[in-house]
Amino acid sequence: MIPRIVVAAPASGAGKTTVAVGLMAALRRAGQVVAGFKVGPDYIDPGFHAVATGRPGRNLDPMLSGEELVGPLFAHGSEGADLAVVEGVMGLYDGALGTEGFSSTAHVAKLLKAPVVLVVDASAAGRSVGAVVQGFVAFDTEIRIVGVILNKVGSDRHEAEVRAGVAPTGVPVLGVLRRDTRLTVPSRHLGLIPANEQRTQAEQAVDAAAELVRQGVDLQAVIAAAHSAPTHTAIPWTPPAVVVEARPVVAVAGGPVFSFHYTETTELLTAAGADVVTFDPLTDQLPEATAALYLGGGFPELHAEALSANVELRKQVAAAVADGLPVVAECAGLLYLCRELDGHPMTGVLPATARMTSRLTLGYRTAVAASSTAFFDEGRRVRGHEFHRTTIDLEADVQPAWHLPGGVEGITLPHIHASYLHLHWTATPDVPARLVAAARERAR
Repeated sequence: MIPRIVVAAPASGAGKTTVAVGLMAALRRAGQVVAGFKVGPDYIDPGFHAVATGRPGRNLDPMLSGEELVGPLFAHGSEGADLAVVEGVMGLYDGALGTEGFSSTAHVAKLLKAPVVLVVDASAAGRSVGAVVQGFVAFDTEIRIVGVILNKVGSDRHEAEVRAGVAPTGVPVLGVLRRDTRLTVPSRHLGLIPANEQRTQAEQAVDAAAELVRQGVDLQAVIAAAHSAPTHTAIPWTPPAVVVEARPVVAVAGGPVFSFHYTETTELLTAAGADVVTFDPLTDQLPEATAALYLGGGFPELHAEALSANVELRKQVAAAVADGLPVVAECAGLLYLCRELDGHPMTGVLPATARMTSRLTLGYRTAVAASSTAFFDEGRRVRGHEFHRTTIDLEADVQPAWHLPGGVEGITLPHIHASYLHLHWTATPDVPARLVAAARERAR
């Protein structure tokens, strides 16, 4: 594996994203080819990683892909790079609930044998920061914390006090960042605005983070820390490929609304023999010769009126589905297939209406396929992730997509699989292959 570091923190809100994105962009501007990764199922941070590195942002998630694929997926995403920066999730040792840190940043760091740089929010502490650092070093001796970056430092005197507290730990301070209002990115009801939704704003935020890191962090020390990672070999993941003469068109929803899908999704579809065409449901029509449709996740509830205004596309999708178009829809896609979303007409493919609620549904799920479709066999067990504040109200009896521990979820027809659950298709490569096979059959 290439030189690599993991950017972690004691808790959420310490500034991991600012530091990770700033490092990626600053190192790139210093002549390094940087690969960016995010621990966990997050879709938004990888968008900022892509802006910072000029390469696709990718996720490393032992829960969704399995431990055995973390190394290969890292090697795949790092090909051609000089070094990799992996942004952690939550606190360093925080993993899936009810586990001993499974799928945590520490877990991924161990799988990659990667050194860790700890970002500490020093805004409300002085010498006590040293106790925090010492505690994180001692908590798990298999984790090698090679440096600390102090964030939100208020003054020179404050910096001196914090440095004095950290010095006895023996962990070097690699950088000190002062408070900077330019790094404020408007928030959403579920987090940051996706980078592709406000590209100019995202680029400005990345520029500000890069300059802050350039001024406050010893980049050569960070590079040296990345090069201190031990030799660790992993065969790069490669999507299962088929050789075909005719490549059916698989339309993939994109644009500001449908921005939540993993980079490997389109790689898997392409390798399975599809001609992947991305379109924006806000403004575009269904791509010519579409033989299958993938609708990923995003924020349709924030664009319901604009989505509804594209009447021609709604009619095209409804007509194509009625004619047997194979469709896989995850979260935002499920909402788009309903009759309406918050009172705005959608495609009407499914006998359900969708609406925003005040409740956030968030977490990993183990699901069992409730019936057999073109994409899943009944009884198939998968791991997925939910992340939404919407709910659907059924207007008729339907066949659910999944059995979950708390009940059933989603809607299926023989050629449609629609649910709130996001899957990392690297763990289920037969699913994109089956979608492409259904597209190929339809295109004949």
